[in-house]
Amino acid sequence: MVKINGEEVNAAGKTAAQYLTESGYDLKRVAVELNGDILPKSQYESTVLKDSDCVEIVSFVGGG
Repeated sequence: MVKINGEEVNAAGKTAAQYLTESGYDLKRVAVELNGDILPKSQYESTVLKDSDCVEIVSFVGGG
């Protein structure tokens, strides 16, 4: 299980990009922290989530 935004999620084996897309996130409007480090967008496709990873996802929202 992968801890994502404080919840245990069965996402081990998926890439960060797969998880974000399947979960409805807009890849252009999120920032991802993996185990305490910011994950560059260029690594979303190649980074495979593993059991015990801790992920925080922040969505950016425009407004005025």
